[in-house]
Amino acid sequence: MGIEVGGLLGLIWLIILVWAIVKVAKSSAGPIAKLLWIIVLLVFPLVGLIIWLLMGPKG
Repeated sequence: MGIEVGGLLGLIWLIILVWAIVKVAKSSAGPIAKLLWIIVLLVFPLVGLIIWLLMGPKG
């Protein structure tokens, strides 16, 4: 049962990460800011997502 729960949590995490990257790509931020946010989200998934939620582009 532990593998199924871990797999489900991993899938949910992947969906949240993809959603955040899409939101960054569609934001009104400049291309360099978008690229930096996407790199932060990919390199530091948990911390990057928290920082993006608090400080990222809002539009």
